[in-house]
Amino acid sequence: MYFNSLYILKIGVIGGGAAGFFAAIHASGADRDITIFEKSPKLLSKVKVSGGGRCNVTHRPMEISKLVKNYPRGEKFLKKVFSKFKSEDTIDWFESKGVSLKIEGDGRMFPISDSSQSVIDALLKEAQKLKITILRSCGVLSVNPIDNHYKLETESGSFVFDKVIIATGGHPKVASYSFLNKLNHSILDPIPSLFTFNTPKEPIRELMGLSVADGIVKIEGTKLNYRGPVLVTHWGVSGPAVLKLSAFGAQLLKDQNYNATALINWNGELGEEQYSTQIKSYMLAHPNRKVESNSLFDIPGRLWEHFTKLAGIENGQLYGSLSKKQINKLVQNLFCYTLKVEGKTTFKEEFVTAGGIALNEVNPETLESKYHPNLYFAGEVLNIDGITGGFNFQAAWSTGFLAGTASSK
Repeated sequence: MYFNSLYILKIGVIGGGAAGFFAAIHASGADRDITIFEKSPKLLSKVKVSGGGRCNVTHRPMEISKLVKNYPRGEKFLKKVFSKFKSEDTIDWFESKGVSLKIEGDGRMFPISDSSQSVIDALLKEAQKLKITILRSCGVLSVNPIDNHYKLETESGSFVFDKVIIATGGHPKVASYSFLNKLNHSILDPIPSLFTFNTPKEPIRELMGLSVADGIVKIEGTKLNYRGPVLVTHWGVSGPAVLKLSAFGAQLLKDQNYNATALINWNGELGEEQYSTQIKSYMLAHPNRKVESNSLFDIPGRLWEHFTKLAGIENGQLYGSLSKKQINKLVQNLFCYTLKVEGKTTFKEEFVTAGGIALNEVNPETLESKYHPNLYFAGEVLNIDGITGGFNFQAAWSTGFLAGTASSK
């Protein structure tokens, strides 16, 4: 017993991102020797670029039953994870480290500093305080279970640990998970999540930069739809509604080789009949106003002009002279605008993947492997992904916390 009380528990953390750092910090304590392995020269690189360099740390706190609905993959698994560490806990932790957060109108939470460096500095400072060893440019080549320990073969030699936490993030190709081959875990093929829609043959691209605050985007022939801001870009359409839809439709769209038909309602408050009724009311009230220069329904002027042309409405035509056919075509473009999607584009630098370690092989109470005692997983290496809005980072903090605290016992 006396010998055990002096034993130093050695824990290796593979991955120097959000989940890896959070796991390492929460694994630390008396008689703990923690080492982080990061294959690149940079630490916390995804934190750095998130939210346009501001870092969308988490989302406004909500009930766990609502929070998990923002994860296309991992909903059931995360119910148990979030019961141990949720958004409120993230906020409290960063506040305790001097990083105050603010809530924006859409629920996203950022540092008051509006700089991701505040988050990075807090994590690095805490790691330094806890004397965590950080090895950069030190990729792990294989993880080998040996006699109740784990031997890591790395680019800088071999290391042996009592426990290992794998937090390497998502990868675009299944070959990138080859360092886990000796663990015999199931790895679901990675597929992109959170991407924008390319519409190379659609003239709407000429209106790049225009946006609506509250649209609904659907994928034709499915029940998939999402509501929120929609942005027209030089390659197609983007914005939160499209990004969230891409996450929930990730597998379907991949299976279709990213060829689909998107349907857009440009004002999510209105249905087909309401558009028609309000246009007719405006006609009666303002028969002598020009259609193309008097936009309705909070539609930007140039976008409205685009819709009027598609409806066969002539330049200078007055509201009072609109035909039934023209009204119907205008309503069709407002309520159910059709776009041919041919391809995708990664959203900024924020590459998110679905796929990774199968969740049924991991204990959601501890993040420990069901096959290998003292081996844990955290972050996007698991088959978990969230929509845009701080949800992916929240999953990283929560799984990192749980893997770290469980491994330290």
